[in-house]
Amino acid sequence: MAKTRREFTPEFKREAVALLESSGRSQLQIAAELGIQPSMLRQWRTVLMEGLPPKRPAGLPGPAPTSLVASPSDQAAEIARLRRELDRTRMERDVLKKANRHRHADAQMTFAFIEQHATTWPVRLMCRVLGVSSSGYSGWRARPESARSASNRQLFDDVQRIQAGHQRRYGSPRVHAALRAEGRIASRGRVERLMRRHGIRALAGRRFRPCTTDSRHDLPIAANLLKQQFSVALPNQVWLADITYLPTAEGWLYLAAVLDLATRKIVGGSMRDHMRTELTSTALMIATQRQRPSAGLICHSDRGSQYAAEAYRRQLDDIQAIPSMSRAGCCYDNAPMESFFHTLKVELVHQRRWVTRDEARRDLFASIESYDNRQRLHSDLGSITPEQAERNAG
Repeated sequence: MAKTRREFTPEFKREAVALLESSGRSQLQIAAELGIQPSMLRQWRTVLMEGLPPKRPAGLPGPAPTSLVASPSDQAAEIARLRRELDRTRMERDVLKKANRHRHADAQMTFAFIEQHATTWPVRLMCRVLGVSSSGYSGWRARPESARSASNRQLFDDVQRIQAGHQRRYGSPRVHAALRAEGRIASRGRVERLMRRHGIRALAGRRFRPCTTDSRHDLPIAANLLKQQFSVALPNQVWLADITYLPTAEGWLYLAAVLDLATRKIVGGSMRDHMRTELTSTALMIATQRQRPSAGLICHSDRGSQYAAEAYRRQLDDIQAIPSMSRAGCCYDNAPMESFFHTLKVELVHQRRWVTRDEARRDLFASIESYDNRQRLHSDLGSITPEQAERNAG
């Protein structure tokens, strides 16, 4: 929404200049107290001074400009009045900032906001700023709460609880799914409207930019067996593997992960301060020890040298797995893995400032093992967790 240009009356301009002339303080100080730009105050002073009669030579009597000269008591009164006006303007600004989303809400939501903040700002001031009448607010308080309003209030409490429990990671679809899992009856549209009215939304991420892997090497490249077929019936039939890098004050921390395409569970992961083959081999080893896959497992990755290396291919041979690789420069062939990394960065990495790699390791391990695998509802799984999907398949 475009900002509303503030208008100032000639009287306000004259009083502002008078305050500047009489206070002995700088333009910056006076402008800050009045909530205006110093350049505006300087311009007003110039205009007013140009409109005054020219200065008379020293020693000659003459009338002083009445707009800029006043008795000490008048000056004190003007300063006090301007400060009261400044305090009122600041309160109006604070109310607007706090209640911005309520300015176009229905009267019930606006009245609820006024009641919630009645101890912070004057009720009449909030009513005027938000465009409702004081009598309407008083009448709303006197009426008994309707069944619908009570139900919305309880539903909003549940929405806040779920959002807090998931550290603001959930938008309306997952909040609705979580409510439904608890046996709470409410339509998705109602949940969405309630969240929008109260300004509750999931963590917003930066725009996704596909990152392709440097595959300029002479190592063997496997055929693309997956071909963007991301629907798999049973666990341990198709695994996806990829690497991402995360910033810390000590330098980059590299994360290699292995994802089961059927359950969207991270079945293996490894973190190092380098991108050598050991990084990906360890993640594959952990996944193998945890899942014990049967022969014929497809392991899909990009064409990076870490996945084309002899040591990694030997590991695949040992578990009788079939390698598969994305086309050159096409990260969408590994889209579910890219999606997981994007979500991880939006919900965790972009919310942290890690000093050491060890701090990052602890947070990443807790996020992946405790939250992503066991608590986070996954839309591609019918709003259940990867751990539940694995149990259901077993």
